[in-house]
Amino acid sequence: MIFSKSNGREMLILFYECHEIRQVNPIVVSALVSVALLGTAIGQLVFGRLGDLKGRRHVYGMALLLMLVSSLASGFSICTTKRACVLLSLAFFRFFLGLGIGGDYPLSSTIMSEFANKRTRGSFIAAVFSMQGFGILASATVTMVICSIFRRASKPASVYDVPPEADVAWRLILMIGSVPAALTYYWRMMMPETARYTALVEQNVLQAAKDMEKVLDVAMSQIAEEDPLPPTNNAVYPLLSREFLRRHGRDLFACSTNWFLLDIVFYSQVLFQSEIYKRYLKHKDKQDVYQEAFYLARIQAILAVCSTIPGYFFTVYFIDRIGRVKIQMIGFFFMAVSFFAIGFPYYSHWTNGDNQDNKGFMVLYGLAFFFANFGPNTTTFIVPAELFPARFRSTCHGISGAVGKVGAIIGSVGFLWASHKEKEEGYPEGIGMKKSLIILGG
Repeated sequence: MIFSKSNGREMLILFYECHEIRQVNPIVVSALVSVALLGTAIGQLVFGRLGDLKGRRHVYGMALLLMLVSSLASGFSICTTKRACVLLSLAFFRFFLGLGIGGDYPLSSTIMSEFANKRTRGSFIAAVFSMQGFGILASATVTMVICSIFRRASKPASVYDVPPEADVAWRLILMIGSVPAALTYYWRMMMPETARYTALVEQNVLQAAKDMEKVLDVAMSQIAEEDPLPPTNNAVYPLLSREFLRRHGRDLFACSTNWFLLDIVFYSQVLFQSEIYKRYLKHKDKQDVYQEAFYLARIQAILAVCSTIPGYFFTVYFIDRIGRVKIQMIGFFFMAVSFFAIGFPYYSHWTNGDNQDNKGFMVLYGLAFFFANFGPNTTTFIVPAELFPARFRSTCHGISGAVGKVGAIIGSVGFLWASHKEKEEGYPEGIGMKKSLIILGG
């Protein structure tokens, strides 16, 4: 379910390296990232609420169509040589792609939680979310393949030569993200409405039983035992009410706060990535645009295989054995340890002239990313789909995710700017990497 979302999003990571736009002012780049994240936050709120009002299945299809169209449109961004024109049109389409991606979050989690049984529900939702790792790997692979093909075909005259075909390369990379989205549309439209939504929200128990039998091949009596009707004296209360706050306010605050704090740290990984690129791509003056993009994608693929995907699947295996809260606590703890281990000796050890410990830096970075995925990055996606009743499940998941995306903007933009110790490359003077990493660890 998540594969199309992740693939479409991750296709953008090397966009700046595939054309002349890689020299764009950092202010413009930060604005482009913020616009995409803002679209995601709005999509989570809007589609999350619609999922509770109109049903999961139809709104799920709407979100996918929006992703599909906007992903294709991103490749058709107007202009070819005017950087500002390209970026503005790309930002426009990326905002709508963010809306679709945002809608995918609450609906994917809610649908899986309502189709799964209580005993294996955590593993099922975690397995859905783990497809992000394969989406990242797929996007990096596509980028490497396309850059290799275009480089062999155009043969840049020098490392400073940017062939006109490079403008086609980055567009093709972005547009391929729509392929997995298109492939999933048929299955999304063929699945029935979730039985829990039909029974508990639409109050159509007979139809819910038929749908559950169709999907899980279980008897009607088993469904009735697992999902008994709520008591008839159960008061119906609206979302914006004191009763809702009394019953669910603390849980909603906890989900939102954890997601907010996670995304500040998780999206600030660009700080690490810039350091990794400096260490492993030291001879940029000897690489043309295709080679540079290829090597960046290769690093992304290695990190996905060695850190991201294993972290997801550790969660799939352990979440129903040791629980959500313990995994979230373990993940946050070891993320903090990794940040402190890099942050405190940052200038004295990790960047100390020729004595840079590249292997140690990569191990700590890999551990931080592993425990983010075997930890809060996955559990914050799962828990809101389990804590709230069916009438508010998608809405509350969307609210939690949207608050998280505010943290993502702070992490990916705010800390990227703050990490610069002195004014350089269009960035203002900040507090430096050491203090930034220690704050993120805290």
